[in-house]
Amino acid sequence: MQKKIRQQTIKFKNPVYIISTSSTVGPKEGEGPLKDFFDLILEDSLYGEISWEKAESKITKETFARALEKANFSQEDIDYVISGDLLNQNTGSNFAIRDLNIPFFGIFGACSTIGEGLGLGAILIDGGFANNILIGASSHFCASEKQFRFPLELGTQRPPSSTWTVTGQGSVILSDKKNQDKNKKLPCVTAITPGKIIDLGIKDANNMGAAMAPAAFDVIYSHLSDLNISPDYYDLIVTGDLGKIGHDLVVKMFGEKNIDMTRNYNDCGLLIFDIEKQKIGSGGSGCACSAVTFAGYLYKRLKDGVLNKILFVPTGALMSQLSSQQGESIPGIAYAVAIENHD
Repeated sequence: MQKKIRQQTIKFKNPVYIISTSSTVGPKEGEGPLKDFFDLILEDSLYGEISWEKAESKITKETFARALEKANFSQEDIDYVISGDLLNQNTGSNFAIRDLNIPFFGIFGACSTIGEGLGLGAILIDGGFANNILIGASSHFCASEKQFRFPLELGTQRPPSSTWTVTGQGSVILSDKKNQDKNKKLPCVTAITPGKIIDLGIKDANNMGAAMAPAAFDVIYSHLSDLNISPDYYDLIVTGDLGKIGHDLVVKMFGEKNIDMTRNYNDCGLLIFDIEKQKIGSGGSGCACSAVTFAGYLYKRLKDGVLNKILFVPTGALMSQLSSQQGESIPGIAYAVAIENHD
C-alpha cells in the first residue's frame, strides 16, 4: 500500500489509536465555554511556583502523569515522548520530563506543535518503530507575553486583533493497540498532511490570525485535494488558534475557490473562550489552545459519538523575539490531522 498520497498527505495502513488524553488549563480558560471538559482547572497561574516558566513545566509534568494514569500505563510502557512549547529552547517541556527516563523528541511548531507531534507519532507507530508514544504541547499566557510582546507589568493595551495565549497543557497517548472494550469504537489518526511554510508578509505580532490563515487554507486545501474528498466528509474541520480574524479569512479564501466552509468549520481559539463576555480580543492562541481543546473537548466528543470524523488543523506563527525586532514578517505553518472513530 502506498502511504504517501499525491503531494504531501500520508494515509496510514494500520490503526493509530488515541487511547488517552489529559488536559490542564488556567483560571481564565476555566471560565470559558469548555470548562466542563478539562481535567484540571488551576486556581492561579503561578500554580505554587516562583515564576510563570516553572509553573508551565509543572503543569506539563503533571498532565503527562495524568495521561499515563488514565491509560493504566507506567512510564516504562512509553517508547518516546514528543513535546514542545513556546519558551526559548523548549524549556517548558525539557524540564518537565527530565526525570522520566524516556527517549525524547523536542519539537517546535509554535502553536501548531500538537499537530506536528501527532503526525510524527503516528508515523513512528504505523511504521513499526514504536508501540506507545506520549505527546504534548503547552503554553502560558504570562510567559508568552513577556517573551514575545511586553511584560504584563507594563500594562500595555491589547488591540482587538490580538489573541489570548492559553495557559495549559494537553497530552495525548498514541498506541498501536486498543486499551478498552474491543466492541467500542476508539478515535484513530488515519491520515496527516504536513503543511508548508506560508508567508504573505504580515508583520503585526498582534494579528497572528491573519499571519497563520494562509497556511491553514493551504494545508486544508491540499489535504482535501490529495484525498479527493470535500469538506463535508468530516463532521468538523477545526483549526488551531486563528481566532475570529483568521477564521473568517480562511472561509473567504475557500469561498474564492467556490468551496463553502460555513457549515462544519470552527476554530479552537473561538471554542475555548467566549470572546465577548471574557473580553479576549480575537480569540485564543498558544500551543495549549489546540492541545487542550482537543485533549479536553474534541476527544470526548469523538468517544461519545457526537463526532465521528474530524480534521484537526493546529496552526502556528513561526516568529521569535529576534525576528520581530529585525523587522521580519511572520511565517505561518499548519498540520492537518485526520481523526476518525475506528472499530
